[in-house]
Amino acid sequence: MAEHFDVVVVGAGLSGIGAGYHLQANSPERSYVILEGRERLGGTWDLFRYPGIRSDSDMHTLGFSFRPWTGDKAIADGPSILRYLEDTAREFGIDRHIRFGQRVTHASWSSADAQWALTVAAGGEERRLTCSFLLMCSGYYDYERAHMPAYPGVEAFRGAVVHPQFWRERIDYSGKRVVVIGSGATAVTLVPELAKQAAHVTMLQRSPTYIVAQPARDRIANWLRRWLPANAAYGAARWKNVAVQQFYYRIMRRHPAKAKARLIEMVQGELGPDFDVATHFTPRYDPWDQRLCLVPDGDLFAAIRSGKAEVVTDTIDRFTPTGIRLASGRELEADLVVSATGLNIQLFGGMAVSIDGVPFEPARHLTYKGMMFADVPNLAIAFGYTNASWTLKADLTAKYVTRLLNAMRKRGMRQVTPRVAGAVEEMPFLDFTSGYVQRAAAALPRQGNRAPWRLHQNYARDLLSLKFGSIDDEMEFSNPARHEAG
Repeated sequence: MAEHFDVVVVGAGLSGIGAGYHLQANSPERSYVILEGRERLGGTWDLFRYPGIRSDSDMHTLGFSFRPWTGDKAIADGPSILRYLEDTAREFGIDRHIRFGQRVTHASWSSADAQWALTVAAGGEERRLTCSFLLMCSGYYDYERAHMPAYPGVEAFRGAVVHPQFWRERIDYSGKRVVVIGSGATAVTLVPELAKQAAHVTMLQRSPTYIVAQPARDRIANWLRRWLPANAAYGAARWKNVAVQQFYYRIMRRHPAKAKARLIEMVQGELGPDFDVATHFTPRYDPWDQRLCLVPDGDLFAAIRSGKAEVVTDTIDRFTPTGIRLASGRELEADLVVSATGLNIQLFGGMAVSIDGVPFEPARHLTYKGMMFADVPNLAIAFGYTNASWTLKADLTAKYVTRLLNAMRKRGMRQVTPRVAGAVEEMPFLDFTSGYVQRAAAALPRQGNRAPWRLHQNYARDLLSLKFGSIDDEMEFSNPARHEAG
């Protein structure tokens, strides 16, 4: 007999640990297990080891709603975030529900049994589990394969080429000439950190990104913590940051030209009147068409001002034995090239999913409240905001799942399925121009032009909808006839 749980959570990162807490707190009668394919919890914060790895959101919103972040820095380094996750899992006993080295390769829903059958690869063997509800917390990108362009001539390069996703401590950059290819969050994190020990660091970009300097320490949050109980101070700081972020997001989307001018003006102020901001820090797109890059305490700008780092905006012609030749004819000498060229989106951790024997293709389904799928029973996925901290939406998702579970138990129902009622116009799931989104657009699910099929990207609005809104809104509760074996 396959081992059975009421809920299986896939992934033991931020979303999975949060889900474990909410299942315990809100649906304590439900049994659950967290299956983690790797040997440690933490997800992103255990996988990435590159120099300077840190959050690109403040920890008062990236942290859990139920456990205050008490660190002095709101923009925290990766090891501190990993310790926070480990401490949280241990403090609430969530770690006792985690099974490591358990990678789910297939999930098959049976309407006759009203349950999921899971195939799990563990220790070179396959195991079987069943569950009544499946909650996917496996993130949104491929842990095994990053986006690495095929660089012409790279085989002739005598130095090393590495992708940040696969950085290891043995990589030596002290006193070396380093080129970081890319202009996103990873690149702007790496450059100032590498510049501390490298001879020189060049950030090579095809086109600029909006970059905003922000203090690493939140003075208001730290002041609140001195005068208020920990939970009250954390809650106040969290809502303050949510409100500020949403305010600026709305303003920038409504007045993109003014927002663009102000963002560029701020960079010019950091780098001085003679710096060519028009070439290196003026994107071709509007603010929030892609995510803004955050640099704590302006560390990237400080590295550029010091001469330890520079930004070059050009395209690669080919690698040479000693570096990279650009389309302009300039050659960048390098001992180490870091290809911070992004990730590959991968939903469901790469596992195959089928519904009553029919393969599930996300691109053929609308998303329900940003977490479930039309006509797919008893399945939810944690997928965070593009314009705010991931955890804010993951937290709401886990709470909403417990609302569904409790309603199912109260009504004596075993199956819950989103159903489209009425006309809905299909729209892209993510309205983002970032390369990693565009590369995966054809495989992503769709959203609708109206509730509950529309993604709002608004925490306050989602909080009202998911915490207090109806759970019967185009949601079908059913009780299929039980399948009798034999």
